[in-house]
Amino acid sequence: MRQVILFKGEDGFWVAECPSLPGCISQGKTKEDAINNIKEAIDGYIESLKEDNLPIPQEKFEAIALVV
Repeated sequence: MRQVILFKGEDGFWVAECPSLPGCISQGKTKEDAINNIKEAIDGYIESLKEDNLPIPQEKFEAIALVV
């Protein structure tokens, strides 16, 4: 299970980012598309780490949302 942050980008597409996997970002025209795309990106990211015998970062679930 991975924490994902969703937000609307300047181009109108939804951006999905997995903070515990640096650089693991995807997008989609809808929230649902972005969620499906980030699931695929997370799977690919972790598979690549396994293939390269690299450690898989642990998920911390430490996010705070602030409106400033």
